[in-house]
Amino acid sequence: MKITVCIGSACHLKGSGRVVDALHRLIAENGVGDKVELGGAFCTGNCQQGVCVTIGEQVFSVTDETAEEFFKTQVLANL
Repeated sequence: MKITVCIGSACHLKGSGRVVDALHRLIAENGVGDKVELGGAFCTGNCQQGVCVTIGEQVFSVTDETAEEFFKTQVLANL
């Protein structure tokens, strides 16, 4: 599974670095580093949504506060 976090200007200002940190931690804590690839991308064109995280064609708005729930429902549940 490939997860891509937008690190463009708008998402950076909204905390994309913290989201990346949280996802790195969750991947390690759950031992799924061999199944999950975490990457970054510049602007995904969804600036109004906050920190944009994509899995496949789906775009999600994630904050460091919602990262754990996102990880459980969208990542772990689909591995």
